[in-house]
Amino acid sequence: MSSIDYLQKTVKELIALCKERNIKGYSGKGKYDLTLLLSTPSVVPTVVPVVNSVVHAASTASTFIEVCAGCGGLSSGFIKAGFKPLLINELEKTFCKTLSHNHEGVNVQSGSMTDLDLVEYKGRVDILQGGVPCQAFSQAGERRGLEDPRGKLIIQFNKLINDCEPKMFLVENVKGLITHEKGATFKSIIKLFENDGKYRVCYKVLNAKDYDVPQKRERVIIIGVLNTIQKEFTYPEKSKNVVVLKDVLVNVPPSCGAKYPESKVKVMELVPQGGCWVDLPKDIQKSYMGEKSLAAGGGKRGIASRLSMNEPSLTLTTSPCQKQTERCHPIETRPLTVREYARIQTFPDSYVFSGSMGNQYKQIGNAVPVNMAYAIALQVKQFLETP
Repeated sequence: MSSIDYLQKTVKELIALCKERNIKGYSGKGKYDLTLLLSTPSVVPTVVPVVNSVVHAASTASTFIEVCAGCGGLSSGFIKAGFKPLLINELEKTFCKTLSHNHEGVNVQSGSMTDLDLVEYKGRVDILQGGVPCQAFSQAGERRGLEDPRGKLIIQFNKLINDCEPKMFLVENVKGLITHEKGATFKSIIKLFENDGKYRVCYKVLNAKDYDVPQKRERVIIIGVLNTIQKEFTYPEKSKNVVVLKDVLVNVPPSCGAKYPESKVKVMELVPQGGCWVDLPKDIQKSYMGEKSLAAGGGKRGIASRLSMNEPSLTLTTSPCQKQTERCHPIETRPLTVREYARIQTFPDSYVFSGSMGNQYKQIGNAVPVNMAYAIALQVKQFLETP
């Protein structure tokens, strides 16, 4: 059984497995230490149980602290790769409920990252990470950058870097961050993160579809490495697999989902798989788009967009039925459901989201796809563990 399988079990079930296999040292352990005990061959005693070696194996697991954690896409990928979370922080209380439910036994703290003091974790953190709020840089709206209060959270993240001095740090953000103010904002952020040479900083735009995710979703991943580590980090290689919607939109558990008004159903029924507003009859285009929008070229292809079973999804947003970023089911004339959203973001069906339907869409739509996070985490783990 893999560590992934163990993570699906409860603490009680894991303890029962330890007893069954005569594994010592499980008393008082949380879910993730128990997983390590069960998945590390060297700690399964055959003749002479050595409790100290068990404790050592658990304590030397790579560790992370995460801020602006959302509903747990990034943290899920790192936990799946064998990392141990020391602290997970998120501002939204409903998101924290989701985190606590799915990351059993983890120190989840609700509140602003501006209130965190990580000095006590100095020397104990392998990687500090977070999806620092990106609304200020989003290409879908006005990109005000550091003039937006949310943009200033990047400065706070840098303070946390200096508080705990991790071996590495990771920031996930929208691709638009790179081109904001013709690149000036991004350059200033990289310089900030370098901390006068204390960290070497690199970045790369990754597309989720290249990492076993059925979704086209580009994000910039910034990585910082402490200058005492004399080697260069390389980003994960692209997967040889291409996962499309027909691979995941099958036997999806029933869940709540948004509905179209009847007038919109009549419009969307005219759109073929993989199509959008340009496939509508001219008279429907005019009435649906409006003369002004149509005269301006109709905008992006997200309007009246129907997904295709033979392609990865377009980037999921915080709602499947916003006019500019429509995400209609490939075959049925309706928006994607919450659980379909989760499948596309590669959350397991067992992952439970708290809050209202709209809040659940928001959590999932803003998340780092779990499989993409897992690919990054495996690369980080290899980097940390290889001399």
